[in-house]
Amino acid sequence: DGYSHLSAYERKRLKNITENAKFFAALKLHESAARLNQIATKRQSHVTKRRKPKKVEDETARRRSMRLLRVEPLDIPLLETPARPGAEAYPQVPVGPLPMVPEDQVENSKWTEALLSTWMRISELKADDADRGTPDIKRYQESLSSMVLSEENIKKVVKARVCSMAIHPSESTILVAAGDKWGHIGLWNVSCRSEEGAHIFIPHSFRVNCMHFSPCNPAHLLSLSDDTLRCGDVTRAVFDEICRSEENFSSFDFLEDNASTAIVGHWDGDVAVVDRRTPGLSSELSADIGFRRTRTVHVHPVNKQYFLAAGSVDVCVFDVRYLKAKGNKPLSSLTGHTKSVASAYFSPVTGSRVVTVCADDKLRIFNIKNVQVLLIFKKQSNKMKTHENSQPKPGWAIWDPKQEHCFLVGSMAQPRQIQVFQDTGKLLHSFCNVDFLGSVCSINVVHPSQNILVGGNSSGRLHVF
Repeated sequence: DGYSHLSAYERKRLKNITENAKFFAALKLHESAARLNQIATKRQSHVTKRRKPKKVEDETARRRSMRLLRVEPLDIPLLETPARPGAEAYPQVPVGPLPMVPEDQVENSKWTEALLSTWMRISELKADDADRGTPDIKRYQESLSSMVLSEENIKKVVKARVCSMAIHPSESTILVAAGDKWGHIGLWNVSCRSEEGAHIFIPHSFRVNCMHFSPCNPAHLLSLSDDTLRCGDVTRAVFDEICRSEENFSSFDFLEDNASTAIVGHWDGDVAVVDRRTPGLSSELSADIGFRRTRTVHVHPVNKQYFLAAGSVDVCVFDVRYLKAKGNKPLSSLTGHTKSVASAYFSPVTGSRVVTVCADDKLRIFNIKNVQVLLIFKKQSNKMKTHENSQPKPGWAIWDPKQEHCFLVGSMAQPRQIQVFQDTGKLLHSFCNVDFLGSVCSINVVHPSQNILVGGNSSGRLHVF
């Protein structure tokens, strides 16, 4: 065939590139964009003109503020107002599948190709399935103390505030994905230790609220924005669209280990069941669970039919098998929250514990078996900024997937740090570095099998311990 000198991998890659080119040519995206532009330009905006007030001829001249007029007083120059990205800078992405082409493709195509090849390669390697068990607290503390932050493991991966993160389960390469408030997804090969190790993709028009690598196929990265759920498939170099809605999405979690179905939360309080195997972009079911707002949803690690939803002051467990459009009742309610709940998650191994973060500056640990509050403690050194709006909150608490009884939370204490607590309320360790960590890491993610922690801040910078 003329390519006998190429390796099997290179021939497969060449075949994929050819098939992808035919696929995108068949979509005729350029023609669709032209038609949409034509329709948009024809629309006339209905603007009601205000009646101009009559001029008063003898009106005395009023004093005007020099600040409002932006006149420089006494030769003191005005501070430049930073330009904010507008609609022109970040246009809305089209509906349907998108090619996995980064923003800087023109300048760094070879580095991008290397990044995507690494993602594909490490996704084919199977992780060691040996039962590691939950280490005892002493050994666990020792492993935490051995983790450090170095200057080369800090990088601005996305342009704006980090709203979500995911870490690839590979045990050989550290690959981190970060989503920001402009709909960008940054992929960073930390192990590369090179300036070209990170690239930005734009698969969404709005902030990326939640991301997960597929538990059965880490070559797939699923990302949820306000309006759409997409799957980035590196084997085909495409961001597929799974679900789209006019309701604002907030978070999602997989209902099965094969990642074919997911529970999706809405900012207006509803939840939806999405099946990736069915055609179309609609959910299978939209259910009113009685919440005014649903911020996080989380599926039980053992009994996948149960999921946890956290909203304004509500934290409840539901059974997905009995969801219906209206009149849903929770199996149990975790009560006691007096203000907005930022997050609620099951413990990673047995799901017998739930940790919640509330705007009343308290962390709560629940025993889910008998719905008993095991512990409520207030951290004076970590005032958690939680508000009634739909923005990510500093201080989300996440469990370490390797340890059933320990969780992490970003702290606003000085010096800035990420704290690790036991479910008894005992502070086990504080990740900090006076030289390299000077900001609040509101979003954190922990590797499922390695001693790796990644913290993201409001400027798009990631810190890897």
